[in-house]
Amino acid sequence: MPIPFIHKTPPHIPEVHLPEEPFLQVASALTLELNQALKLLRDIASGRNPKKFLMVIAASWVLSIVGSWCNFLTLFYIAFLLLHMVPVFYEKYEEKVDLFAEKAMVEIKKQYAVFNVKVLSKIPIGPLKTKKV
Repeated sequence: MPIPFIHKTPPHIPEVHLPEEPFLQVASALTLELNQALKLLRDIASGRNPKKFLMVIAASWVLSIVGSWCNFLTLFYIAFLLLHMVPVFYEKYEEKVDLFAEKAMVEIKKQYAVFNVKVLSKIPIGPLKTKKV
């Protein structure tokens, strides 16, 4: 059907039909991942896993210190550069990095064991109370 004021027929625009199954699979996978993340956050917040709780505190502390040195855009740029440089660095010096990481993990485990004996073992952890509705 021609358009009267231009005297041309409109272009044929094909209908687009997207299958439903891939979207349902992605939604299902995202739901599983989100539920696992929420379970992990609940375990950290409730005190069921003191090791992860302390790791979150340490990471937040380090992030706040680094964040006080520069603004968000600079942090984003540094993270972008690191994400592109670290894999190349690791491929080039894989043996040395693995040896250093192994030594660091042994030392961290020793320090955690001392911290666990001196501090964490003295914290009383009782059963969680359920709220009455």
